[in-house]
Amino acid sequence: MYRKEIKVLDCTIRDGGLMNNHKFDDDQVRRVFRAVNDSGIDYIELGYKADEKQFKREDFGPMKFCSEKDLERIVGNTEKKCKISVMADIGRFDPNDVIPASESYVDMMRVASYVKDIDKAIDLTNTLKAKGYEMTINLMAVSHARERELDEALEQIEKESGVDVVYLVDSFGALYSEQIAYLAKKYKSILKTREIGIHTHNNQQLAFANTIEAIINNINYLDGTIFGIGRAAGNCPMELLLGFLKNPKFNIRPILQVLESDFIKLRQDIEWGYTIPYMITGILDVHPRAAMKLRQSENKDDYLSFFEKLTSEAEI
Repeated sequence: MYRKEIKVLDCTIRDGGLMNNHKFDDDQVRRVFRAVNDSGIDYIELGYKADEKQFKREDFGPMKFCSEKDLERIVGNTEKKCKISVMADIGRFDPNDVIPASESYVDMMRVASYVKDIDKAIDLTNTLKAKGYEMTINLMAVSHARERELDEALEQIEKESGVDVVYLVDSFGALYSEQIAYLAKKYKSILKTREIGIHTHNNQQLAFANTIEAIINNINYLDGTIFGIGRAAGNCPMELLLGFLKNPKFNIRPILQVLESDFIKLRQDIEWGYTIPYMITGILDVHPRAAMKLRQSENKDDYLSFFEKLTSEAEI
């Protein structure tokens, strides 16, 4: 699948940080950054831009905040070949505190938004775009969006925003390939002047397959994470994605090296990836928070009762 327009974004540290409150030590983040930087991957998303007035530093790791000092410790003297991205959640930081892109380590900011909050997302995107950042809007949980409201949101983005990329996000790992194809065509037909991206979750072991489906349907911005680390069932595994892409600029070796040195052991300390509770939330198209809570309890393998509880709640 060689296509020169394709851009790959690694969100290992950002999405993986949702499983440990971003408590990666600097050395590990640095190793991931250098691996991604040496692999030919286009972007690395290191974390969030969170307000220290709202979130206490002692409760989170540094990549929850991604201050310039935090990023300087990671990048150091390394020649930056990949661009750095952070996620900017609406209302969780003050955009007035953001310095111009020309003075920052950050190249891209990604605004995560539900369809109902699209007005706020566009306002935030335009504010940050004016500071010189590449911008995306990541429309979350589109499997829950009413079609007319999704259409209206996409039309509003096209008309009113300065966003560069709009992401189709399968937040709950609920979508199948034909739905990805349908949505990709919808996004492309409405967003005629924007690039489209895909961010998948692996609740039904479809994150990689759905990313391939997105590529087939001319989506050019692709998210992945090393060893699939990410919230709950995790994301499209970067090593699979690089193995699939035929662009010679990508080098899988640094990814395999850091996977071997860091993520095999990390998987013993933090659980992520396909498990039955995450599969259940995927097929029911619900947020995985209940499954995450179950997996941290003494009854973590009570699959049938968990399924019965969720289905009975859905019937109420």
